[in-house]
Amino acid sequence: MALARKWSAGDVAAAVLIGGSLFTIAVPTFVRNLSFSKLSEPLDGLDHLVTSSLAYAEARPHELSFPPSAPLTPAAVPRGVTESDPEGAWEHLTWRSLGFRFETPHAFAFRYDSGVDAESGAARFVASAHGDLDGDDVLSKFEVRGERRANGAARVVPGMFVDREVE
Repeated sequence: MALARKWSAGDVAAAVLIGGSLFTIAVPTFVRNLSFSKLSEPLDGLDHLVTSSLAYAEARPHELSFPPSAPLTPAAVPRGVTESDPEGAWEHLTWRSLGFRFETPHAFAFRYDSGVDAESGAARFVASAHGDLDGDDVLSKFEVRGERRANGAARVVPGMFVDREVE
């Protein structure tokens, strides 16, 4: 025969205290991890674009260029969901040159701008990721830059521009 134990007010208070303590630790950790997981797509994508851009330039030591500009792909930023791309979305010459594409649904659209600055004579690129994670038509933007000067190595310009990180 099992003995039933009555919970005293002290037992209940201790349980609430322990439960509350765990809750105050777990919720912020969960929210922080969720935010970091949302940021992995643009950060990983931009890292790939930077690495591939530098390799592209280094493979052409006598040219002062990066791949040509590519439009925002997909053309419409996904709004609060992950989406699969239409067939051929990543077939632009630049995306193919950089080996960049998404095979799985994703939440960000990417853009690549490049050219030669007439004043300095440096080739430059800007790679950006645009997202609307909560579907409110307010976009977050992540942007990295790179350059190559005549007779110099291609390099990443230090720093990353971030606007409305998790909007």
